[in-house]
Amino acid sequence: MGRVRSLLPARADFAVMARNPRRDLLAGLTVAIVALPLALGFGVSSGLGAEAGLTTAVVAGTLAALFGGSNLQVSGPTGAMTVVLVPIVSRYGPGGVLTVGLMAGVLLIVLALLKAGRYMRYIPAPVVEGFTLGIACVIGLQQIPNALGVATPEGDKVLVVTWRAIGEFVKAPNWTATVLALAVAAVMLLGARWRPRLPFSIVAVIAATLAAQLFHLDAAQPIGDLPSGLSAPSLAFLDLSAVGSLLAPAVAVAALAALESLLSATVADGMTVGQQHDPDKELFGQGIANLAAPLFGGVPATAAIARTAVNVRTGAGSRLAAITHAAVLAVIVFAAAPLVSKIPLAALAGVLLATAIRMVELGALRAMARATRSDATVLVLTAVATLALDLVYAVVIGLVVAGALTLRAVADQARMDQVDFTADLPGEHSEEEQALLAEHIVAYRIDGPLFFAGAHRFLLELSEVADVRVVILRMSRITTMDATGALVLKDAVEKLNRRGIAVLASGIRPAQRRALQSVGALDLLQLEGREYTTTREAIAGARSHLHRAGLLPAAPVTEEASR
Repeated sequence: MGRVRSLLPARADFAVMARNPRRDLLAGLTVAIVALPLALGFGVSSGLGAEAGLTTAVVAGTLAALFGGSNLQVSGPTGAMTVVLVPIVSRYGPGGVLTVGLMAGVLLIVLALLKAGRYMRYIPAPVVEGFTLGIACVIGLQQIPNALGVATPEGDKVLVVTWRAIGEFVKAPNWTATVLALAVAAVMLLGARWRPRLPFSIVAVIAATLAAQLFHLDAAQPIGDLPSGLSAPSLAFLDLSAVGSLLAPAVAVAALAALESLLSATVADGMTVGQQHDPDKELFGQGIANLAAPLFGGVPATAAIARTAVNVRTGAGSRLAAITHAAVLAVIVFAAAPLVSKIPLAALAGVLLATAIRMVELGALRAMARATRSDATVLVLTAVATLALDLVYAVVIGLVVAGALTLRAVADQARMDQVDFTADLPGEHSEEEQALLAEHIVAYRIDGPLFFAGAHRFLLELSEVADVRVVILRMSRITTMDATGALVLKDAVEKLNRRGIAVLASGIRPAQRRALQSVGALDLLQLEGREYTTTREAIAGARSHLHRAGLLPAAPVTEEASR
């Protein structure tokens, strides 16, 4: 119960709302103007209709702002979530999408209770950039049917649907819809460069709607009738027998909601001074939002990076701005539904085409591609997987490849170098004795990690040692060692011992002892006292071994040694 209480909003979260309410109200109004066409467009693209997009923006936008962990986050329907929802609608229908949203909400709350938010920071930047590029491509391709003025063809793969839509357009071109979509996109893109602070998306949509009405452009299909208000909450869509089959899609939706929301919150923190989100509270807020939105017919929601950025740039300082954005959209739902219903679908397609283009930051992509070959590989692979498979698989593939490449890079840093151990014995032995020692002893210094990614290379190097009687392993510079590294070291020692070569170790760190002990390697190294604290002691032990073997003369007994 204490954990749940720690995730609930505190009095301080709401006290911030009273500091500068005028600025927050203005920011919320601005965000609502930007969000309206996006909410409508993403609702249409999801397959549940424009009303579902508006409902999500109102219900989820309010609850995520109230219960979330960021003062600046704006939530609602997003392009990334739409990409995941399209195949779910195709396979399970609208009821399946609502059930998935409900289940995803539960999963997000569980993640918050498990304090999983902190682990999202470990996602590599190339995975994020590739993910964003892939989403932008998918969102753009999803708009092709409406932009061309053709019915959306059957299919759950965006490339297949796009190709079929182009084929339908070639058979019966609808230039009216195409011109409207391109004009809206052009106004948004050019206007953003001219006056970045002005909401050109709503200006373009209003202009396209007026043109369609004044010139009776019948080819420009409108959104259609919208309900003048939110529907009553209901669980009529829930089919308990289908919950098992919907678990995998729900996990995908929850993972995407967590990923996009925490990325958005991180971006918002970076755009301001003194703001810091709570990742676990943010997951909790998104969970509450996704529990409630399906009850009113809304699609699964997540934080919206673009709308959050607008919120920050227009001066928002508290969650009052996001609540205002949802309230303004609610007023539009109740008061202006007949007007909104006349917006052409092609105009919304143009809005989303421009949004997809603006999501791609060429500077960041160039920087990532030029950083290292591994970064470029991860970025491209994640983007292609996003386009060809789905978003969650793309992130998993990107993480696996990035992890593998990182492990390889770390493993390549590990070295085992032969060192001149006689340099540690200045003046202690005659030149003749030092020559005998060098003839029968070889010393290696192991630098870096000794773990599964590169441990077997050391086994090969050690096993090839020849024509010596003692091998000294200087282990003080090993940075990390796992069970595989310890086991490989044990195998190498056993092989050398079978060849009559004694292996001595020096400088074993306390952190390495557990791994060595677990596989029996430490007992092997301690056999006959073959583990030493320092290299100097190990050399003395090697000399004693050679003396017992009759390869060195006995050391003179000094007065100090005889005591």
